[in-house]
Amino acid sequence: MTIAPTTPDVRRIGGRIGAEIVGVDLSRDITADLGARLNTALVEHKVLVFRDQHLDDEAHLRFAGAFGPLTTAHPTVPSVDGQANILAVQGGEGARANAWHTDVTFVVAPPKATTLRSLVIPPYGGDTLFANTAAAYADLPEHLRLLADRLWAVHTNDHDYAEHPQFRTSEAEEYHKVFVGQRYRTAHPVVRIHPESGAPNLFIGGFASSIIGLSQTESRDLLRLFQSYVTRPENTLRHHWAVGDVVVFDNRTTQHYAADDYGDLPRKLHRVTVAGDVPVGADGAKSHVLEGDEAGHYTPQAGRVSELASEPSTQRPPNGTAGAPAEAVA
Repeated sequence: MTIAPTTPDVRRIGGRIGAEIVGVDLSRDITADLGARLNTALVEHKVLVFRDQHLDDEAHLRFAGAFGPLTTAHPTVPSVDGQANILAVQGGEGARANAWHTDVTFVVAPPKATTLRSLVIPPYGGDTLFANTAAAYADLPEHLRLLADRLWAVHTNDHDYAEHPQFRTSEAEEYHKVFVGQRYRTAHPVVRIHPESGAPNLFIGGFASSIIGLSQTESRDLLRLFQSYVTRPENTLRHHWAVGDVVVFDNRTTQHYAADDYGDLPRKLHRVTVAGDVPVGADGAKSHVLEGDEAGHYTPQAGRVSELASEPSTQRPPNGTAGAPAEAVA
C-alpha cells in the first residue's frame, strides 16, 4: 500500500479552535512520523478536518489507530455489525446528540480523541459544533478560576436525552434504556490538566450532573455558569459536513454538539474513539469510580483503575468528598 506524505499542510479555520489538514490521503498507510505530526496538530488546534477522503471501515480504523489504542464502540450501545470498534451515529429520534458534551465522560478513562467520518449527509442542516474548553477556562475571571480549580463533578450516563416533553418519543425512550443498560457514575475534576499540553480546561458538559458537596440547585447554577464560557462564539467552530469528510477532535479538551435542524432527513456518520487516560485535576488528584465498573470492556486504559484504587488517599478530592454518601453527590 502507498504511504501518506509525512508533512501535512495545516490551515487554521477558527481563531481559537480548528484546522484543516490538506494534502494527506488517509486511505494510505500513516507513518509514525505523520501520526506524530497529526497528534501535535490535534493538541494545538483541538479539531482537525480532512475533506474528500471517502474512507472505508478498515482505513478509518487505521487512521484512528495512529493516535493510540482504540476503545470498543461504546460502553453500552452496540457497535456496527462485525466492527467492534465502530459506532454508527445516525439521526434517529432516539440518538440525536443535540446537547453540548464530551464523549463518554461517565467512565473513569474517557476517550483521548474521537474520529468521525461522514457517510450520509442531509442537503441542509446537520452541522456539528465544537468548543475549546481550555480557552473557556482561560476566559474565566480569576476568582471563578480559583473556585473551579477546587470543584469535582459527578458524571453519569443516566441523564435525560429528551429533557423537553415535546421531544419524548417511543424511539427516544428505547434508546435511553439501551444507553443506561449499565449505569455509570464517575467523579471528575471540574478543571482537568491536559496530559500532553499541561493546559487546564473545563471538564464538564452534558454528562456532568452535579457538583460534589453542593445541592442540585447550586450544582445546576454553577455548571450553567461555567458552561456559558465554553460555548461563547469565540471558543467554537461549526463544521458543515460533506460526504467523505473525516474529523478528529481532542476529547480531553473539547465539547461538541450535533445541530438537530434537518427534520426526518437521513444523516449517518461512523465513529471510532481512541483510548484515553484517567483525568487529573489542578491539585494532582485523579478521577475515580462512584458507581459501575471501570468499563474495562470498553477501553484498554481502564485496566489501570485497579492500580488507582490502591494509591494513597491524597489522589482523591480534598475534604473527604470522595467518600461522601451517594445521596450527597447524586
